[in-house]
Amino acid sequence: MALINKKLEFDTLKINGGYDSDAHARSVNVPIYQSAAFEFGDEARGERLFTNRELGFLYSRVGNPTVDALEQRIAALHGANAAISFASGMAAITNTLLQVGIGGSILTSYHLYGGTVDSFKKVYKDYGIRIDFSKNIYDPAKLEEDIKEDTKAIYVETVSNPTTDVADLEALAELAHKHNIPLIVDNTLLTPYLLNPIEYGADIVIYSATKNLSGHGNVVAGIVVEKGGFDWQNGKFPAFTEKYYTLRDVESDNDARTFPEVFPDFPFTARLRLVGLNFFGAKLSAFEAYLVILGLDTLSERIRKQQENLADIIAFLKSDKHVAWVNYPTLEGNPNKELAEKYLKKGAGNIFSFAIKGTTEQKNRFLDSLTLFHFHVNIGDVRSLIVNSPQTTHSELDGDERVKADLDEDLIRVSVGLEDSADLIEDLKTSLEQVFDS
Repeated sequence: MALINKKLEFDTLKINGGYDSDAHARSVNVPIYQSAAFEFGDEARGERLFTNRELGFLYSRVGNPTVDALEQRIAALHGANAAISFASGMAAITNTLLQVGIGGSILTSYHLYGGTVDSFKKVYKDYGIRIDFSKNIYDPAKLEEDIKEDTKAIYVETVSNPTTDVADLEALAELAHKHNIPLIVDNTLLTPYLLNPIEYGADIVIYSATKNLSGHGNVVAGIVVEKGGFDWQNGKFPAFTEKYYTLRDVESDNDARTFPEVFPDFPFTARLRLVGLNFFGAKLSAFEAYLVILGLDTLSERIRKQQENLADIIAFLKSDKHVAWVNYPTLEGNPNKELAEKYLKKGAGNIFSFAIKGTTEQKNRFLDSLTLFHFHVNIGDVRSLIVNSPQTTHSELDGDERVKADLDEDLIRVSVGLEDSADLIEDLKTSLEQVFDS
């Protein structure tokens, strides 16, 4: 029974979307196609596959049935034209921006994951792409002053890691489209369950599927989602007006065509696959795709429980005399509260930050004395995780960059898991008492 083309609700799509069991020996679960390559069947079909007259599977570096099922499901959850997966979130970001930024610049801010910022400093200049950091990313009216003739895209995180600032997606999309450039967003912290950026004008959505999408801490993966409909042939993106012999139309003897000609519904994804994934090779394996699919099955339930736990934990921390501050977008007095109420009606995710009063040595003792919170740099796990972000996930930022990112040196980031909140609170309470009252 195929459920691919029916209009379904989110929780139905996360389990059934993009998968037709009739095409997979009627397997209830998506099978793991652990194969490097696939038979063409005959010479004629081989020619059709290699000239894009028929879409199918040739070699698992560029496409695999298990991976395709994941991509189809993610696209369905967004109401998007296409999705493509990569071996990591960083591979998804890098391949995306290398396709978009050729011969120009990407407009962004320091309010990003530290590894992303570090890659902006170390990678893109070697490929002729400039990264323009703006202080106005959360003020779209002023951000227009920072758009230059060669700006190729605006890049933001929907909710920033770890400061949880909320981007005004509608205003950013309107600004980007006014200047004929795409809005590219990293939606890792929220997933499409809490926020579908495409509904607010985003053109490209990126995920580290390592995090909340899979949710169990057993896989590293990245995904890029293409809304469709953006005009990649508006003169700003030469890679999409260039004709390629490999895209030729053998039936009409057309020697070369562009990606928008051959793939009008998803030209960006097609170029990512046939150029970025094909030649850089950062492909997701079938087994890893299967693990992400398993995580999607419980996406809504996990996030709802995590947010319930988060509310309990924040209430405790706000009442504790040893806690200096707590930061989460929906809290009273938070500057992001209005945008959170507009965009994040189901909640702002399972990440928050706080700081304790006292010295750096006391903060370190507090972290070391925790027993239930795991001290490492992943987020979105079933387990509750804690880390001192300025010294770990964002240690690549120098002092000036941390100021621009509004990154407090005492910030502690928490990714709330699925344990019982009473046990998590007791762990925090006991650790604070050991540091300050013993």
